Amino acid sequence: MINKPSRNETRKKRHLRIRKKISGTPDMPRLNVFRSARHIEVQLIDDLNQVTLLSASTKEKELNVKNGGNIESAKLIGKLIAERAQSKDIKKAIFDRAGYLYHGRVKALAEAAREAGLEF
Repeated sequence: MINKPSRNETRKKRHLRIRKKISGTPDMPRLNVFRSARHIEVQLIDDLNQVTLLSASTKEKELNVKNGGNIESAKLIGKLIAERAQSKDIKKAIFDRAGYLYHGRVKALAEAAREAGLEF
């Protein structure tokens, strides 16, 4: 019997295909999303210098998020990363959905970041 690759393995393959095409710069960093069942995390990454410029996560204590695995928390994180980016004079980013479908929490995060003033 042939073993079928797991969902996460196929997502990682998709992410590698995406990453061949996009790269973050200091002026326009890559907005990378990681989604798990309980949390959602996002980072602004400068790939040229291999540095994470900013990050936001539902794991942060000061946010006091009870359930990080829902759309409301994704909207909160999207708004938070956009505010943090604007405080560091970052206006534009390249959205990296990391192989996840642009649907649900990933879409909510992206739309909240756009509404808060981050362009991508």
